[in-house]
Amino acid sequence: MLNGRAHDGGVADSDPAARPRRRVFSAEYKLSVLAEYDAAPDGTKGSILRREGLYSSHVTEWRKARDAGSLRALESQSRPAKRHPAEVELEKLRRRHERTETELTKTRAALELMGKASALLELLVESAETEKPSTR
Repeated sequence: MLNGRAHDGGVADSDPAARPRRRVFSAEYKLSVLAEYDAAPDGTKGSILRREGLYSSHVTEWRKARDAGSLRALESQSRPAKRHPAEVELEKLRRRHERTETELTKTRAALELMGKASALLELLVESAETEKPSTR
C-alpha cells in the first residue's frame, strides 16, 4: 500500500511480454539501410539511424560483412541454446572424473615402480650380507 492505495507493481515478473527481446534484422533490411545510409549526405546519416532505431556500430558491422562479399554473414547469427545447469554440472564432473582416473593410473604406476625398486634394494642388501668379506 502506497499512500493508502494498493500498489499492483506494474507488469508481473512472469509476463514474457515484459522481457526485452533482441532485435533480428533480415539481410535484405540490412542491405537497404546500408544503401540508404551510404547514399545520404553527411548531415542526414544520423537521422536515418534515429528513425530506424540503430547505432552506428550496426552500420559498421553490416558494412564489413557486405564488403567481405558474404550475404550469409549479414543474416542473423543464431546463438547456441543455453545448457541446463544439470548438464553443465555433469560435464564438469565428467572432466573431474577423467583427471582423477589419469592421476590414479600415474599413482599406481609410481607405486609399482617403487615396489620393484624396493625389492631390488632388498636383494642387493641380502647379497651384500651373504658375501664373504675380503681378507686382505
